[in-house]
Amino acid sequence: MATKQSSYGEASIRVLKGLEPVKQRPGMYTRTDNPLHIIQEVIDNAADEALAGHGKRIDVTLHADGSVSVEDDGRGIPFGLHPEEQVPVLEIVYTRLHAGGKFDKGAGGAYSFSGGLHGVGVSVTNALSKRLEVSVWREGQVASITFAGGDVIEPLKFRKATNADRKAGTSVRAWPDAKYFETGELPKAELIHLLRSKAVLMPGVTVTLSVEKTGEKQSWLYKGGLRDYLMQALISDPVIPLFEGAHYADGGETENFAEGEGAAWCVAFTEDGNVMRESYVNLIPTVAGGTHESGLKDGLFGAVKGFIDMHSLLPKGVKLMPEDVFSRASFVLSAKVLDPQFQGQIKERLNSRDALRLVSTYVKPSLELWLSQHVDFGKKLAELVIRQAQTRQRASQKVEKRKGSGVAVLPGKLTDCESRDLSLNELFLVEGDSAGGSAKMGRNKETQAILPLRGKVLNAWEVERDRLFANNEIHDIAVAIGVDPHSATDTPDLSGLRYGKICILSDADVDGSHIQVLLLTLFFRHFPKLIETGHICIAKPPLFRIDAPARGKKPAAKIYALDEGELTATLDKLRKEGARENSWSISRFKGLGEMNAEQLWDTTLNPDTRRRLQVEFAALGFTETVASLTKLMGKGEAQARRDLMELHGDDVEVDV
Repeated sequence: MATKQSSYGEASIRVLKGLEPVKQRPGMYTRTDNPLHIIQEVIDNAADEALAGHGKRIDVTLHADGSVSVEDDGRGIPFGLHPEEQVPVLEIVYTRLHAGGKFDKGAGGAYSFSGGLHGVGVSVTNALSKRLEVSVWREGQVASITFAGGDVIEPLKFRKATNADRKAGTSVRAWPDAKYFETGELPKAELIHLLRSKAVLMPGVTVTLSVEKTGEKQSWLYKGGLRDYLMQALISDPVIPLFEGAHYADGGETENFAEGEGAAWCVAFTEDGNVMRESYVNLIPTVAGGTHESGLKDGLFGAVKGFIDMHSLLPKGVKLMPEDVFSRASFVLSAKVLDPQFQGQIKERLNSRDALRLVSTYVKPSLELWLSQHVDFGKKLAELVIRQAQTRQRASQKVEKRKGSGVAVLPGKLTDCESRDLSLNELFLVEGDSAGGSAKMGRNKETQAILPLRGKVLNAWEVERDRLFANNEIHDIAVAIGVDPHSATDTPDLSGLRYGKICILSDADVDGSHIQVLLLTLFFRHFPKLIETGHICIAKPPLFRIDAPARGKKPAAKIYALDEGELTATLDKLRKEGARENSWSISRFKGLGEMNAEQLWDTTLNPDTRRRLQVEFAALGFTETVASLTKLMGKGEAQARRDLMELHGDDVEVDV
């Protein structure tokens, strides 16, 4: 039976307009297990008003018809015509992606610190709601507008405010559309936790929740802090009294932080039970952590290790690691960051590199001072940390004994790490001796090993297994890893594996990409189980460094860009932040060897700030991957490669 041929032409290209991208792919913009996140977007806007000092109340109501309303007493969303678009601002905010008042963080901006960043949040709420009603009290008037599925169905209308009306504020009522979510039910417990945490983080702001069906009403108002909140959550008693503090830059300090940036924290150390950890950035809950949590970890470790060293408390043969301090720490951390960079629109993880230094800079001296004033409690904490380190080391030694005695001699050019804990150890296969030298100087010698490779590795696609070790580079890689070559159908012995992650680290240019391909070919052909079990990854060093001038509240900074696209985006951002054209300087790294040890650590080696890709073949499937690599790496496949280049040559940018 003949089938109709599909055609691909100009008419095949579809342009999604307005809020269509959200409806087509809601998972890119919000969590789709339930509608809580689209309601949280509205709550976050109300919280941003309170954070900016313009509101004292946030009232949330769960209505009997399934809708949710959020009211605040902030400034109210402007409802006049936008000077450029000539459309009411209130309509623009809810119907257009990337429209909002939180882009400008400099002087004169509407919001210095906010969880909202991209002007996306409430327009997503609107797109995924069957109906959405907005009322605004502002400038002696009350404005209202109604949407359905993101479209205006009742245009903006006004009336004069009466004595019964509030002076200013915004009310949003949304009916989430169940077809976009796995369940239309709002998880009440999660909502209560979210509202209570907002109240904790905004002392003096009253947050209420009303439920129409049952008539119940809950209210939260905290005069101060994180201490009571953490104490209520802890099951076990702390080893020492709770350590808490707060510090914000005043603009006259030397750390190059913007005025108002900083953090508040409360930390408890317990001997047993589950740990409780919550972190926030500009009142947004970061459930997946991020660089601000890494800063807390770094500050705690630095202070505790310094105390242990000063009092000579560390037993011989015990080496402390950050996880020994952090593993028994419960905490609540609230960071204020001027221009936070999140991973994805749902903002579950903070990626801002400066946040690590920001939090660590303030936490470490604060804990150092506290420990020096409370030496007895400090020694109790030291005992707990040392026990954790001893337990960890005993566990890794048990694994070591099972390896047996017949271990091959490690290659001389391998600079090994000191730890034997697989969950922490990393081996970096580094292109070139010069880059290897910088990596050796910049690495964490406790957990990171370096194996420099000279030149390009042999194409191992068609090399027999028993001939592999004739090549010195491949021999050294295999011995360093501690696993013998094998095929996809083998069940290799992985007990000798010496590193939890084997990371390919090559230049960010064409030659570096070629070396990546050769190493990936080796691992896929002769060490496939390492890929299957998630042990192989690729480091992503930056290609550019931008020395940016001070602009507004933002100090001068060094910014790294992965590629041309990121470079363009970074320069656009600098212009928006008020930087004068060409006031910045751009350096292009020709290779890893050009980076000094500090730059290589900051951009590529530091687990808290680096970027890397996990290698896997699950998406293609094993058979398809074999076919693709045969075409690319096989000696008799010249014609197939020529056809491939003719087919896709125009899609590739050549780096000359």
